[in-house]
Amino acid sequence: MKIVAVSSWMEKIKLTQPYTIAYNSFNSTEIIFLEIVLSNGITGIGSANPFEDVTGESPSATLKNLQDGFLQNIVGKNIEDFKKLITLTTQQYKHYPATIAAVDIALYDAYCKYIQKPLVDFLGRKTGPLATSVTIGIKDITSTIEDATNYYNQGFRIIKLKTGQHCDEDAEKVIKLYENFGAKIKIRVDANEGYTIQQLNNFIQQTSFIPLELIEQPLKAGSEDELLSLQKNLQRKIVADESLTGTEAASRLLVPPVPYSVFNIKLMKCGGIAAAKEIACQAAAIDLFWGCNDESSAGIAAALHTAYSCSNTKYLDLDGCFDLTTDPAQNSFILKDGFLYCNNSPGLGITLKK
Repeated sequence: MKIVAVSSWMEKIKLTQPYTIAYNSFNSTEIIFLEIVLSNGITGIGSANPFEDVTGESPSATLKNLQDGFLQNIVGKNIEDFKKLITLTTQQYKHYPATIAAVDIALYDAYCKYIQKPLVDFLGRKTGPLATSVTIGIKDITSTIEDATNYYNQGFRIIKLKTGQHCDEDAEKVIKLYENFGAKIKIRVDANEGYTIQQLNNFIQQTSFIPLELIEQPLKAGSEDELLSLQKNLQRKIVADESLTGTEAASRLLVPPVPYSVFNIKLMKCGGIAAAKEIACQAAAIDLFWGCNDESSAGIAAALHTAYSCSNTKYLDLDGCFDLTTDPAQNSFILKDGFLYCNNSPGLGITLKK
């Protein structure tokens, strides 16, 4: 089955509320969409939302790459050769993982629609469904509790707090959250590289009586050796995010002694489904945590299908589309009581609003 057309465009989408992390604030997001059309009319849909602070790739760079003429080379090619086409794209855009991810996702979607299989079943379903966390940005304590209460009333039972600006205030918010909800919710924190090892130890000491589930990327990438000073029971909670930018970074982080016990895989960081599967295979002894940016449900669905195809998937943080005021992608997945279920239609099951 031949590929007959490709097209891409950008959507700038406002967030429902401003969002702050340790080193930046946001009130909107720019999402790139890609369509690949087959000769029988099947359309594969990909999307990308790069995070320039981590990978150096901007949304405008992604769109420029997708429109620079290279993708016209896949027009006329057979969709059955989609893996070769992903390899060629990876070679062309080695330093642009979100560009690769957009092409990778669209090709997987088109091929799985062509063979009439959900992507997760083509990859090999291994686990799921799992509950996702929902993220609360850096806010004052009152607003944090209000947001957590709203999410709890919607059925979510895992809250991830953004931290990393002031460790004492972070500890106070975590304590207040625990006082309000106790064991009714699980609490994760994400410092986005905001702590020194001393600040991390201070935060851990202040919250030692709270059963924190995970502590995501507390130190700057490159400071991994300092994490080896933590007690083993604490080190088991530490998640790699900004340190884990792709397959090469995964290889480095797996050299003993291993500083992280959990890997946060984001398709936009590593370069799509094929690269994510490679990391999952490399890290067979590591628990996998699947994350996202502020992105379309198309990208979330791709991450979800990939996550459920990996037996070492333990955690989901696939909430990046919940705060979009609009989303061109529809029918991407099923959300029920905080749990995410794959759409069992062929491919990713996505349609786009026109």
